[in-house]
Formats: sequence, C-alpha cells, structure tokens
Amino acid sequence: MTVYRTIVVGTDGSDSSYVAVEKAGALAGVSEATLVVACAYFPTDDRDLAAASDVLKEEAYQVHGSAPTTEILRIAREKATAAGAADIVERAVVGEPVESLLSLVKEVEADLLVVGNRGLNTLAGRLLGSVPSDVARKSRSDVLIVHTVR
Repeated sequence: MTVYRTIVVGTDGSDSSYVAVEKAGALAGVSEATLVVACAYFPTDDRDLAAASDVLKEEAYQVHGSAPTTEILRIAREKATAAGAADIVERAVVGEPVESLLSLVKEVEADLLVVGNRGLNTLAGRLLGSVPSDVARKSRSDVLIVHTVR
C-alpha cells in the first residue's frame, strides 16, 4: 500500500474546491501526511475582475485575479482540520493554476496532488483544457480528481 507523506490540494475559494480540500484533509489525516493547501492567483485590479465576471457568468470561477487568498486559505485550513488533517501548510502562489500546482508539487516533493473535477466535462474545458485534466496529464506524482461537481 502506498503511504502519502505530502499531499498538495488546490483551491480557488469555490464551494466545489472546498470539497476537494475536505477529501484531501481526510486523506492527510489517516495517512498522517503534511497537507499543503494552495491557492494560485493573478493580481489584477477590481475593474478587470468585475468586467470578466459579467461576461463569464457561471464560469466566473475561472477569472484570474487578486482573490482574497488569505481568506480562501483560512477557510480551507478550517475545512481540512475538520476533516482530520493535523499538519497543514498554506501557500498562495502567483501564477496560472496548473503550472503553479505542478511547481509546488515538485518543490515540496509531494506524493499526491488533489484537485476537484470542476471544468472537466464542460465545453470550455474540452476545448481549452481544464485544471483537472491538465494536471492529470502533466503531473509526475499521483493525482486524485475528486468529484465535486456532477
């Protein structure tokens, strides 16, 4: 049986990403692994974010911007702790989500990367790629894609 020592989970602050955090937290708890909770973002100004959100509507979770990463990571820590994780590290990473997560996995020598399935079965995800499909294809560590959206 594989024992995971370090697990990275990505969150963007959406409800579905917190489901992945909870699963990763539970797995880290039973494995006694370190859980690295990561939030990737691109700093932009509020006007750009509002304009993009107006256009994207329900796909607005894909908006890159200066998300309140401190709050996102605080909530993620609470959810991971409640799920059973004890050793939690928070990381806000500037950059595109896929490359940021993969770089972080390499940096912390993670055994497992956990992401939600949001965007996996959407038209935009099929045409442009999605975080779960891209990390699964590019990662050199194990990847767990949690069903957070049906």
